[in-house]
Amino acid sequence: MKKPKLRGLSEILTYFRKNEAPIFFVSPTSFNLLGVEKFVNRFYHINYFDSFENSHPRVFVPNEVGDRDFQSMEDVCNYLLSHKEVIDRIRKSGKGKPNLLFVMFDEETEKLASEIGANIALPSAALRNRLDSKIETTRVANEAGIASAPNVIGEASSFEELMKKAKEGNLGDQLVVQTPYGDSGRTTFFINGKNDWDKHKKDIVGEQLKIMRNIKHMPGTLEACVTRNGTLVGPVQTDITGFEEITPYKGGWCGNDMDPRIFNMKTRRGLVKMAQKLGDQLYKEGYKGVFCMDFLIDIDDGTPYLGEINPRISGASPLTNIITAHYGGVPLFLFHLLEFLDVDYQVDMRKIQNRWNEFDFWSQLILKQTEDKIQLLTHAPRTGIYHMDKYGAIEFERSDIDWTNVIDNDEAYYMRVYKEGDYTYKGADLGIIVTRGRMQTEDRQLRERALAWTKAIKGEFHGIAPPKAPEFPPHPLKTKLF
Repeated sequence: MKKPKLRGLSEILTYFRKNEAPIFFVSPTSFNLLGVEKFVNRFYHINYFDSFENSHPRVFVPNEVGDRDFQSMEDVCNYLLSHKEVIDRIRKSGKGKPNLLFVMFDEETEKLASEIGANIALPSAALRNRLDSKIETTRVANEAGIASAPNVIGEASSFEELMKKAKEGNLGDQLVVQTPYGDSGRTTFFINGKNDWDKHKKDIVGEQLKIMRNIKHMPGTLEACVTRNGTLVGPVQTDITGFEEITPYKGGWCGNDMDPRIFNMKTRRGLVKMAQKLGDQLYKEGYKGVFCMDFLIDIDDGTPYLGEINPRISGASPLTNIITAHYGGVPLFLFHLLEFLDVDYQVDMRKIQNRWNEFDFWSQLILKQTEDKIQLLTHAPRTGIYHMDKYGAIEFERSDIDWTNVIDNDEAYYMRVYKEGDYTYKGADLGIIVTRGRMQTEDRQLRERALAWTKAIKGEFHGIAPPKAPEFPPHPLKTKLF
């Protein structure tokens, strides 16, 4: 019997409210898709870190979770998917075949999902891995007619060879060099001379490189969703990157601002069209569902360039879904689910896109441990809403599982990752701050409120030197949590 076609947003929302097939977001934390469960019946989070102290009815953390030598986010997800408590939870949580979601996964994840009789509601690991390459990103962009920052592709075994390639591409002598895979600035290298080359050459030599002119730019991102009816694009966000108070990584991602006034309407429309062209090209490559498009706006002449593609649920997902749901009535991610749940639907794509043009101001900061030390935490801030007074002191106001309940600019939602009894290291993701208002100025400096919130939340962490090194130390330098 042919399934009826859903017509319009009202029927789509009703469909998800009545959903009986279980959907699980399996990830170290629920950060990326927190809030989607408000719209989708039987949508659950399965996590390694217990951010909510068992108080969130849709978040499950297995009881027996010990330290492991995780080298990647995929390792965390595969550990969870192999856990008996998790397997039992998945098999007993609804009608029909379970659907699984991840930020990162690999062929082992696909094997484990198949063994427990679950679908993965995402493009294949092989396709995502291919498109994730910055070299492949450049090719896809060229096919779509989208400009990347001036660059050449190739290898360099010496500083002299690198500069020769830069000269051939008329890139100047201040370069940005990227290897094919990596995140949060960890495989992006700023080469302004031989000293920089010597510092990073061990990570560069032998790799296929994207060698770019280092332009003065405003970095940003937006999340889009490739569907059978075209590509829907979420609101434009600017990136918060490289601030030493928040992250130890030069150029590393540590948050986002969302403000409709950051760029003028012409620039925003141009970025939306760029994302739509990119999404349409990705569809030709066999991709569907959400992806993140990083972009660069040249400060000197306003030219927009493609930065990179993240073919996955991403760090831009939380603010995207807050805005599209809070102000447009439906989170963007529901259209991802429609593509993978074999649901036929018909909507006015232009009308939906226009719903997301007007929105409020929101920000998020991803707090990492910046000190180069190992500590055993004796106290850590709880998840919930905090209030800041005019002197920069904060007070825990109330427990909450919904960050959209932040009311004023003097409040913020903090979502914990590490808690008492955990070990933290340089680069460890301590937690996330979500708040109304901006955290960054127009010239890309941290606002005083960003500095105040960062200092206040980090001031809530207390620890001691561990009596002995943990048996299975985590490796935050290698492990992506969001």
